[in-house]
Amino acid sequence: MKFTHEWIEKNPWLLIGLVLVVISFGGLVEIVPLFFQKSTTEPVAGLKPYSPLRLAGRDIYIREGCYNCHSQMIRPFRAETERYGHYSVAGEFVYDHPFQWGSKRTGPDLARVGGRYSDEWHRTHLDNPRDVVPESNMPGYPWLAKTKLDPQSIVPKMRAMQRLGVPYSDQEVKDGPAELDNRTEQDALVAYLQGLGTQIKTRN
Repeated sequence: MKFTHEWIEKNPWLLIGLVLVVISFGGLVEIVPLFFQKSTTEPVAGLKPYSPLRLAGRDIYIREGCYNCHSQMIRPFRAETERYGHYSVAGEFVYDHPFQWGSKRTGPDLARVGGRYSDEWHRTHLDNPRDVVPESNMPGYPWLAKTKLDPQSIVPKMRAMQRLGVPYSDQEVKDGPAELDNRTEQDALVAYLQGLGTQIKTRN
């Protein structure tokens, strides 16, 4: 049988295979070089690894699915930079494993939310969002204020981050549990939110 375009179209498995080959090749050409560009692999000036409490808060953010409704990626459009601040840059996320860019904004972007509201505002908002934003459709998370953190759980998390290239020292890992003593999951999540976008000089 002559190998023609029509023959490929009539053989779905062959078509699928060829499509996957093309996509894989295109992905390699587009994505792999980014791993070797300094602009995408070096942290921006002033960026520091998450503190143990903020790292615990980040895991709670992921566990509760906050990324399903909130992005952490400000696009370089005037409407976004006027509302949220400086657009996001790759070097901000080199210590994020995985990054929390998100893909949907049911709620506002959180990339620069740190310091915009008080701790008490965040606590009230997490307990019952409508107490501070009447039109909000965000669910409440009142149990976070009642759930104590497990201090020892942070050690393997920090070790995992070390292996991924986050520059935690062994002493920082050893001292990590002390920061979580007698702290709640709400404390951790508030600490995480309050740090977003505050460690780099890109905010308007």
